[in-house]
Amino acid sequence: MFANFNSVKYSLRYRNRFLKMLSSVLYDLPTPVNLTVFWNFGSLLGVCLFMQIFTGLLMAAHYTPEVDHAFDSVVHIMRDVNGGWFLRSVHANGASFFFGCIYLHIGRSIFYHSFFLTRTWLVGCTLFIVLMAIVFTGYVLPWGQMSFWGATVITNLFGAIPYVGPSLVEWLWGGFCVGDATLKRFFVFHFLAPFMLAVLAGVHIMFLHDTGSGNPLGIDSDAEAVPFHIYYVVKDLVGVVVMVGVLVMIVFCEPDLFSDPTNYMPADPMKTPLHIQPEWYFLFAYTILRSIPNKLGGVLALAGSVLILYFMPLYPKSLWRGSQYNPLAQLLFWVFVGDFVVLTYMGMCPVEPPFEVVGAVFSGMYFVFYIIYPLTWFVWEVCIFSDEVYTFLDYVDAVFLVDDYSPLFDESIVEKLVNMFL
Repeated sequence: MFANFNSVKYSLRYRNRFLKMLSSVLYDLPTPVNLTVFWNFGSLLGVCLFMQIFTGLLMAAHYTPEVDHAFDSVVHIMRDVNGGWFLRSVHANGASFFFGCIYLHIGRSIFYHSFFLTRTWLVGCTLFIVLMAIVFTGYVLPWGQMSFWGATVITNLFGAIPYVGPSLVEWLWGGFCVGDATLKRFFVFHFLAPFMLAVLAGVHIMFLHDTGSGNPLGIDSDAEAVPFHIYYVVKDLVGVVVMVGVLVMIVFCEPDLFSDPTNYMPADPMKTPLHIQPEWYFLFAYTILRSIPNKLGGVLALAGSVLILYFMPLYPKSLWRGSQYNPLAQLLFWVFVGDFVVLTYMGMCPVEPPFEVVGAVFSGMYFVFYIIYPLTWFVWEVCIFSDEVYTFLDYVDAVFLVDDYSPLFDESIVEKLVNMFL
């Protein structure tokens, strides 16, 4: 009886077109047997995307994209709509969790050299840039003080582009200043772009399944792959429960933990905040921007801090895939992580000594990492193989010098081994 039930279930999974496609992604997908918790963040990002789209759609039914009513409509969602305070808090704090997961996801990929999966990596970089645009436009929608002035500062950066800059800024604004047309355009983009993000995520997963996932050892593990279900479904569910639990705890206990108090005041074009700063997940780029006095140079550095990820697949490949066996690369990677944290903190500090000097130094270190990182692979390879080569050659010479053992070895075979080893 049970055998018949299992056979029917198995055949149905392959006869139905939708179930067959879903099965190849979530059920029968061959997966390396040794994946760690750092491989959970891909599924957590999918949960964050679904959660943001769901809560955003519900809030869009009560939001008014007009300068005179946007702030009041957000207050209406918080106070008058049943469960509106919960939806808005989940949506706002969920953005922070989204970026926390994506930074950990990118960091794991850099550490284990996942950028050599070129198509998957390039689509992932595009996902990251689109997500930044979505979150920025969403931050403008409440039309608070920091929303208005943040939009003014960031959109003005496009004016630094030679020849087309001023026209591009006017096109973004829909006029000669940030106003009603700007808010409407940002709302339309913020509403539609997440669906494009979901499509890109599907392409990202498709390319990943085409090449196969990496693993902590950095070796080919196809011979020991296991099906995704039930091994990693349960593991991902544990991660989802932990993340959602922490998010709900923040929503109930500290809903304003990641929010700027200035943004709880309505936008006032006649009163500039003392310290304009973006949300925490943009602070590293904001520090790089303001560390360069020249406007165009700052914009290029800001764009380069993200676009540089596109060039990582061009790195020469090392003998080992990943930095787990390379202490030099590990040291440099963790210095880079510390540099990222310092840049984030410097973005919250005023532009005055010593913060501006520290920000400039660590901004330079941020870009130096991408130059030195591949060099550490080959420096370590030289350190590893130099002594082993000479030890192996000395052993071969000793074998040829001892007449008693010479019949046991074929010189041509040994020479081939030496050539292969070198």
